[in-house]
Amino acid sequence: MSDTALDADTITRDPVCGMTVDPEAGKPIASHDGHVYHFCHDGCRAKFEADPEAYIQADDPVCGMTVNRATARHMAKHAGERFYFCSGRCKEKFEAAPDDYLGDRPASEPMPEGTLYTCPMDPEIVQEGPGDCPICGMALEPMMPSADAGPNPELIDFRRRLWIGAPLALAVLVLEMGGMLGLPWADWFGGTAVRWLQFLLATPVVVWVGQPFFKRGWSSIVTGNLNMWTLIAIGTGAAYGFSLVSLLLPGIFPAALQDHHGPPLYFEAAAVILILVLVGQVMELTARDRTGDAIRALMDLAPKTARRVTDAGEEDVPLDAVKAGDRLRVRPGESVPVDGTVADGRSSVDESMITGEPVPVEKTEGDAVTGGTLNKTGSFVMTAEAVGSDTLLSRIVAMVAQAQRSRAPIQALADQVAGYFVPAVIGIAILAFILWLAFGPSPALGYAVVAAVSVLIIACPCALGLATPMSIMVATGRGAQAGVLIRDAEALERFAKVDVLVVDKTGTLTEGRPSLTDVIALGDHDETRVLALAAALERGSEHPLAEAILAGAEERGAPHLEATDFDAVTGKGVRGSVDGATVALGNARLMDDFGIDLAEVESRIAGLQNDGKTAMLLGVDGQLAGIVAVADRIKETTAGAIRDLHKAGLRIVMATGDSQRTAEAVARELGIDEVRAGVSPEDKAALIEELKGNGLSVAMAGDGVNDAPALAAADVGIAMGTGADVAVESAGVTLVKGDLRGIVRARVLAQATMRNIRENLFFAFVYNSAGVPVAAGILFPFFGVLLSPMVAAAAMSLSSVSVIGNSLRLRGIKL
Repeated sequence: MSDTALDADTITRDPVCGMTVDPEAGKPIASHDGHVYHFCHDGCRAKFEADPEAYIQADDPVCGMTVNRATARHMAKHAGERFYFCSGRCKEKFEAAPDDYLGDRPASEPMPEGTLYTCPMDPEIVQEGPGDCPICGMALEPMMPSADAGPNPELIDFRRRLWIGAPLALAVLVLEMGGMLGLPWADWFGGTAVRWLQFLLATPVVVWVGQPFFKRGWSSIVTGNLNMWTLIAIGTGAAYGFSLVSLLLPGIFPAALQDHHGPPLYFEAAAVILILVLVGQVMELTARDRTGDAIRALMDLAPKTARRVTDAGEEDVPLDAVKAGDRLRVRPGESVPVDGTVADGRSSVDESMITGEPVPVEKTEGDAVTGGTLNKTGSFVMTAEAVGSDTLLSRIVAMVAQAQRSRAPIQALADQVAGYFVPAVIGIAILAFILWLAFGPSPALGYAVVAAVSVLIIACPCALGLATPMSIMVATGRGAQAGVLIRDAEALERFAKVDVLVVDKTGTLTEGRPSLTDVIALGDHDETRVLALAAALERGSEHPLAEAILAGAEERGAPHLEATDFDAVTGKGVRGSVDGATVALGNARLMDDFGIDLAEVESRIAGLQNDGKTAMLLGVDGQLAGIVAVADRIKETTAGAIRDLHKAGLRIVMATGDSQRTAEAVARELGIDEVRAGVSPEDKAALIEELKGNGLSVAMAGDGVNDAPALAAADVGIAMGTGADVAVESAGVTLVKGDLRGIVRARVLAQATMRNIRENLFFAFVYNSAGVPVAAGILFPFFGVLLSPMVAAAAMSLSSVSVIGNSLRLRGIKL
């Protein structure tokens, strides 16, 4: 919570965001009903002008008084929502125990206009605005969570129903079981009074508490999508309807079915079953809220405000007011607000939220910084480049949210089985009813109703519906915390079965940028002189390797020399004059042009090339002066990751556009199984198809635009988050940091998730399948055991709880 109390009458509050605003500071203003309102920026003013009534007044949650948001002297935040108070005393009471005053109150601020909603069980259902799923009847949820959103409105509603309905159901249960508990209610108050009291207590539970479940059940029947709600609605409805007829028309039942108080009642069964189902729903919704913790934690990494630097000075503005090109100051201990580059200053930044590495990274002018990372020691000014939904953090959140809504192919099996399971259960319930009515002991009708209702309740496939989505939601959230972003559930399932991993070399196995590795001086020259001459020529070159030589010369402190008469010789190298000498840097053909003999250094050149390095020869005044070698270094983490991938049972194939010699040098060093060199983007995609044609399941890892066709062709595409956007868009898995250890983590996560799903399906299928015949009464002839509908409801709920608990184990998996 935080509070901003007004210290002077000349300070007012922005009615939209609650920030204090100085009226003399030239901030945006708007008028409404003769009153002037001041705002911290234009974005707040635009929100106010669109719907002023939503921002003018608020209710004090403690005393209920109406408070003007623009002049309220006391404000606090709780669970992402702002609350306004008439006095400091009300604020203190609220902060001490906010839940005492909020109760089940939903968040007052609605989701943004245009928010799309989807069904957690049927994600193909998407609509603008809230509502109910036309397939299963469940309440739709926002596709993209909001950091400031309050708790799930459906969870709040169900909790309220539970708190009201549970005592009523318990009272009905105690009345019905009074004799067994040593409480002869019927003898004390009369059998008729007790029967009517059960009706009065049970009816609110069935009519009001169970209303959402009956609504869903009816929807499933109307649309033909029979599901768990069909069984719950029919089962509890039958128990309540039978009891109601018994109460109102006892004379229609045969004498054998009646005791001295009348026909049997099952009000307690209907009420307790609905409460048990409601308990399961509250647990499920709470668990789904927990699976969203990863997304909310990511969203909370971004600060709510940014400090904008202008010619007029510095000011704090809401994050949504930041635009590309703005200059922002980031002070020690603050989070970087958006993506951009350092314009002035230096600092160390903790980037563990995107890289997983705990060591802070030094940032100086020109370095990129990512929104949500934590500035540690220094202060710097940055230029905003990617803002709003374009930031890396926002894209990560969107990807995780999309993955959590997706469905794994294995879910199709569960859906197919459920499609046959529910009608079969209804048929078994009808058959049990007929058999008990025909052959059961007296009172046969009572036994028949109990058996049919028990079958319907215990067979509810709610655990079946949860088995896959719960595992996927937990796994994708866990993956995001480890820097592994799963685009959809299908990618997760497929990756668990992958046999072959095809990897690009540049940027995937290597750092993706060439660097200076060797400087060999020959004749009378020393290494510093050789490097200085080479750098002098490369300053005029646009060749990709020139940057590596220049950077190496600067790092090694080589003197700065200038070249004249510069000339780039296509396919050979560069030449010019440096310090009055004729200098040439390039390949063997360029040396031939200058008449330089390479016989004595051929073995050294071959050795460098065998190590995967590009050797450039330096000639000075017709003599060979030295050799400069450049290579794209292998990432430090690659070798260990390759070993782990081999242990995981994957065959590694490297596909690269580089030369065969360079590719083989890298493959030898890393122990890669197969090399395909000199391949084009089309060749990479063809390689994927070739491997798939051999019956193998193939994953492709790459980071460049040239990798996109192969990423799309593979069973699972894995993009390095440091690579091109088109590669990321083509992939099913994205590694935020961009090294192969992320693939190892993704493989572990995928296999653990599929194992978890299979365990969940076992709990759901076997549990329900074993429970149905018991509920139908198969044990009664042998042991005299007939399952009570209440016990069946408890068992059904336990099945769901076991699935939820098993899924949540994925939160603790070590990646």
